[in-house]
Amino acid sequence: MIDAHGQPVTLRGMSLFWSQWGPRFYNADAIGWLARDWKASLLRVAVAVPSGGYLQYPARETAKAERAIEAAVANGLYVIVDWHAHDPEPEAAATFFTHIATKYGHLPNIIYEPWNEPLEHHTWPVDVKPYHMALIPRIRAIDPDNLIVAGTPRWSSDVDVAAADPLPFDNVAYVMHFYATSHGQAYRDKVTRAMERGAAVFVTEYGTTEATGDGVIDAEETQAWWDFMEANHISYANWSLNDKRESAAALVRGAPANGGWTDAQITRSGKMVRDQLRRMAT
Repeated sequence: MIDAHGQPVTLRGMSLFWSQWGPRFYNADAIGWLARDWKASLLRVAVAVPSGGYLQYPARETAKAERAIEAAVANGLYVIVDWHAHDPEPEAAATFFTHIATKYGHLPNIIYEPWNEPLEHHTWPVDVKPYHMALIPRIRAIDPDNLIVAGTPRWSSDVDVAAADPLPFDNVAYVMHFYATSHGQAYRDKVTRAMERGAAVFVTEYGTTEATGDGVIDAEETQAWWDFMEANHISYANWSLNDKRESAAALVRGAPANGGWTDAQITRSGKMVRDQLRRMAT
């Protein structure tokens, strides 16, 4: 990605948790603390679609998203509006993104993520690319300029496959997700192949842990990923700002919802990520 002056830009920050299960941190105080103390420049708003999310409660989940978007903008953050689903829901997605683009598309902070993680059986030519081909024009009819990050098959890891058959739109990047304990050099090689094919890559979600979001934290592999992303000007958001009892959660169970977190309220993963954000912001 480049800025208005043609200079490379790397955004760094946090992803919120599924909105129906982690709503405590969808508030202005927590998001402001991320910006001020953690020195984040990016927030990802994970708008849950299934399992008691948008499909069942569209007004409730939209209101959560709007609250987080407005807090991010007020704090000078870029904000990924993430349709957090594994299966395509094209009509619901079109309704949601039409609303978001109409209300916020004039703001340069907005980044659209229309499909979080297509699954292994969703192929690029049959499922994923046609979905993007249908949905992106709906967004572009309202917001012709802001970045769109397009999910890729296999839990958003097949960026090389997408780059070999790219979308015919301007200002589109391809989504890569990784969890450091499970995904190492082979995944970085996929990113390299995608970039060699001319694609922009955006890591909208990564973890320091196993792919489950739990288990062993691999600090060495996480650092290898950070070094790789920085060297290639790839933006990245960590999963996740939440207090669930799992290794990937940045906060310990019961941490306050309004920021101001002490070291005792931040997990090992959270401390690693906070240190990285603060280091790269200097």
